[in-house]
Amino acid sequence: MNILKLLHEAARAHPQRPALRQGLVLLHDYATLLRAVQGTAGWLLAQGLKPGDRLVLCAGNRPDYLVLLYAALWAGLAVVPVNTKLHAREVSFIVKHCGARALASDHLDELEPMDGLLLLNLDKCAFDKFSFDEHQQPTQQQAQLALQDRAADDLAWLFYTSGTTGRPKGAQLTHGNLLAMTLCYRSDVEPVSPDDEVVYAAPLSHGAGLYTFAYSASAACHVVPASGGFDAGELLELAKAAPDDRLCLFAAPTMVTRLVAEAQRRACGGDGIKSIIYGGGPMYLADLQRALDVLGPRLAQIYGQGESPMTITCLTRAEIADARLRGDHPRMASVGRSHSAVEVRVVDEQGLPCLAGQAGEVVVRGPTVMKGYWDQAEATAAALRQDWLYTGDIGAFDAHGFLTLLDRSKDVIISGGSNIYPREVEEVLLEHPAVREVSVIGVPDLQWGEKVVAFVVLDEVRRLGQAPDAEIEAELEAALVAELDTQCLSRIARFKRPKQYVRLDRLPKNHNGKVLKTELRALYVT
Repeated sequence: MNILKLLHEAARAHPQRPALRQGLVLLHDYATLLRAVQGTAGWLLAQGLKPGDRLVLCAGNRPDYLVLLYAALWAGLAVVPVNTKLHAREVSFIVKHCGARALASDHLDELEPMDGLLLLNLDKCAFDKFSFDEHQQPTQQQAQLALQDRAADDLAWLFYTSGTTGRPKGAQLTHGNLLAMTLCYRSDVEPVSPDDEVVYAAPLSHGAGLYTFAYSASAACHVVPASGGFDAGELLELAKAAPDDRLCLFAAPTMVTRLVAEAQRRACGGDGIKSIIYGGGPMYLADLQRALDVLGPRLAQIYGQGESPMTITCLTRAEIADARLRGDHPRMASVGRSHSAVEVRVVDEQGLPCLAGQAGEVVVRGPTVMKGYWDQAEATAAALRQDWLYTGDIGAFDAHGFLTLLDRSKDVIISGGSNIYPREVEEVLLEHPAVREVSVIGVPDLQWGEKVVAFVVLDEVRRLGQAPDAEIEAELEAALVAELDTQCLSRIARFKRPKQYVRLDRLPKNHNGKVLKTELRALYVT
């Protein structure tokens, strides 16, 4: 079943319900949204694309993003939403790796030329109004394409996530995966009312975009902020304009803390907000308690991965409120219980289930788990074992089935809700001739959740034979930091660049030569 059947049925049943707004401005009801999606889907196929082809979508949040996303799925294409914060080289790698036939972006001029691609400049193609630039020439009279039939196992969404090898991996999410995720959201996390308004302050290329289907199924209203992203003041104004606590959103914990700070500054609460679903990184207990104090019992937590999108465990609003009332801080700090459609276990190194309170690796199986990684059989075999997805996260269940995450075995750094893998940063820094060794870790940061810190051992040959004068050393260090920053900015996304460099004479290692990142974290604290 094509996941867009949910939109089709909702639009047929409730054609006059508001469907898409930009800020407070209504752009579409469900009838006109459906026509825009059908017409755009027909136009895409008329350009030579066919069901199963990949369309890379690299743009910020905007109304036509949602229309094009839906149109591609309606036409039977597979969408490849890409984080706009990625470097142009990283985007180009994804386009080539997945064999994309089309690329839609609002900054095409920054990407390297690639042959054989249908290029859609979103600054010239207003899909939300179904009008295109003069060279592409679709018209309002474009034939309304019927919903293309897709099997549950057909690829719908290719979710690229960085890997420990330094190259992104494409998790293949099928129409069946997206349907199971959507049903889990509606049954386990948040019942969706037709009167709800879901606002996309977080990137549509990630969790916020995956949740769109749950709201379309109820003919709820999709809201793209006028700013195109997260602005705490703008969100509070949208909430104020939403009567009866209708506003819903998905947010990274760092966004929640910034929203709380702005609400405190304005001396206002969470009026107008129905729910804030947070995930994508750790929410510290103190931050959660502060958010509840300021915004009220409006927060729920989900834990998932791109490989099991948004759907491993959840901690509902009611469970958080109950735990807080009882002073049960461990329960509040947990990531909740398994979703209805999946099985979740914590296993030891032999793959055997751990007892309650015993730490091990979190594994999950069920209809939300990916089909595998695109064109990476070895990585797929490592992640999927006997139908279980090995997450790489370390956790423990309590006696009541609530999971607490203890560590991330893959050393992923989560900054502002975006994943950063140390290996890819380390590889870029090691390309600089002054760097002999480097190890990258994440350390707590009040604004971003975590920040990137690089511990660097320099090649003394680069010291140019200068005398060990303190002033000269300081000048050289400052110049080198600028060079390392430039190196990173030329190779990887800006948000992955280290926020701090720490020079060491040597890196702490075990007898096998492996860098001991636990000692680096302790060294940073001290």
